[in-house]
Amino acid sequence: MARVVVDVMLKPEILDPQGQAVQRALPRLGFEGISDVRQGKRFELEVDGPVDDAVLARIHELADTFLANTVIENFTVKVEEPVVGAEK
Repeated sequence: MARVVVDVMLKPEILDPQGQAVQRALPRLGFEGISDVRQGKRFELEVDGPVDDAVLARIHELADTFLANTVIENFTVKVEEPVVGAEK
């Protein structure tokens, strides 16, 4: 079993009010020196079997049509190490 991670972030030109709220709160909480915060989403997909080019193509299609709004968001797809102890 393998894990594929899809990270979705707002495009740089899109305002991120949630990230801005976190950035404004950081100095009040004692965290100085953070110049920008962008908030995003992370999806972890556990895939049965090997992750080959066909599986990655399907996951890209899934991210492009369902997980991300590609008008305002970018996404990346990466394969992580196999999940330890995930044998069936």
